[in-house]
Amino acid sequence: MKAPLIDNLQYANFSPRIFEQMREGGVDAVHVTIAYHESFREMVLNLERWNRWFETHPDLIFKGTAAEDVRRAQETGRTAIFFGFQNPSPIEDDIGLVEICHQLGIRFMQLTYNNQSLLATGCYEDDDTGLTRMGKQVVTEMNRVGMVVDMSHSAERSTLEAIEHSTRPIAITHANPHWWHPALRNKSDAVLKALTGAGGMLGFSVYPHHLAGGSDCTLESFCSMIAEAADRYGAEHLGIGTDLCQDQPDSVVEWMRVGRWSKVIDYGEGSASNAGFPPMPTWFNDNRDFGNIREGLLATGMSSAEVDGIMGGNWLRFYDESFGPA
Repeated sequence: MKAPLIDNLQYANFSPRIFEQMREGGVDAVHVTIAYHESFREMVLNLERWNRWFETHPDLIFKGTAAEDVRRAQETGRTAIFFGFQNPSPIEDDIGLVEICHQLGIRFMQLTYNNQSLLATGCYEDDDTGLTRMGKQVVTEMNRVGMVVDMSHSAERSTLEAIEHSTRPIAITHANPHWWHPALRNKSDAVLKALTGAGGMLGFSVYPHHLAGGSDCTLESFCSMIAEAADRYGAEHLGIGTDLCQDQPDSVVEWMRVGRWSKVIDYGEGSASNAGFPPMPTWFNDNRDFGNIREGLLATGMSSAEVDGIMGGNWLRFYDESFGPA
């Protein structure tokens, strides 16, 4: 089997056109956000929409729940779609819904979005109180059933405590190192050392607010950062999680940031003058552009095996180790 191409985070405005672009780009698997602030029932409605797409476009996409589905995608020339939450809101205040959601196909769950949740603290809060009592129990339950703990939007103490409390490696599916670009969403060297030291995975984001230079970030800068991260943390713990929001209207970024918790606009990483989705860098606009990243990584002097791992092989290994029961 050739090395897989896996993007471990997208929240595009999905359509047949995007599914076709996945195939044109040779993307074998995508981790898709199925919920931000949705309740359990609202999340199920999102799953229903995906079920209709699986029914009407079986030649392009299918639902993935296990690492073997990535291999099946390669064999059949399709893209496996894996589901995750960027917020624990679909489990509401019921720990029993963790297992139900896993049975429905959810394989990743962030313990927070940007705010405090019932489980942990988000990166935009002033005070980080770490994992809550429920948070510790939910992590234990996620470990048991085979749902990956994702701390992409969580604050420092909460993330370190999640790494320590989890008996299985966790993931930061879409973020970059703070030492490269000091955004609130990017992760400190201490967090990344703890994450990778415990066998976890970091997915590099191409969302412009996470990039040095924003929308003007160069491919050379992005790939040099990945090469430096490989030297610091080990290439085997690194992957891609683009955070691609292709074709989404600006109303969606408002939903992502505000949900129902605020009556006023929260601009998150943007501003009043730049409230919507920022323009993507010229070298990555859609699923057909992963070849640019591969070529950029090879240009840094990384080996073909290291690049194959970062482009998907490492995520596949992580899926193999993470999606089944403990």
